[in-house]
Amino acid sequence: MHIRSIKPDDHAALPAILMPVIRAGETYALDPGMSEAAALAYWSGPDKTGFVAERAGRILGTYYLRANQAGGGAHVANAGYMTAADAGGQGVGRAMAEHSLVQARAMGFRAMQFNFVVSSNTRAVRLWQALGFATVGTVPGAFRRPDGVEVDALVMFRRL
Repeated sequence: MHIRSIKPDDHAALPAILMPVIRAGETYALDPGMSEAAALAYWSGPDKTGFVAERAGRILGTYYLRANQAGGGAHVANAGYMTAADAGGQGVGRAMAEHSLVQARAMGFRAMQFNFVVSSNTRAVRLWQALGFATVGTVPGAFRRPDGVEVDALVMFRRL
């Protein structure tokens, strides 16, 4: 698997990854009805540095890095990750996560924080824990799944 910076011509392939995740409404606090244009604008905004994971020329996942906060919080990275539906369980998420930790360090960040990890996204929670992230906060019932069940959002943190 090869992970590289997003190029402008990658934007045509990204909606096939972004839109199913957003539409499912299970893991991101984004409007499931948002347009492809809005999703691309969100994912590749000027405050973000984007990457894709590809195998045999096919994009299987994407992630972005950004500063978690401005000013005094700008030394802490934040990131978002999405994997193609048919690439689950193939190590794409782990490869992107490991790459993002190295990349964040290279960009001068000293820590990484996830502000809103949906607790029912157990694959993500297990991955972040395996990579040394600690849950430093829990927001009870902060995320409403499409089935109406409210689950906790976790704040996860790791020094780099």
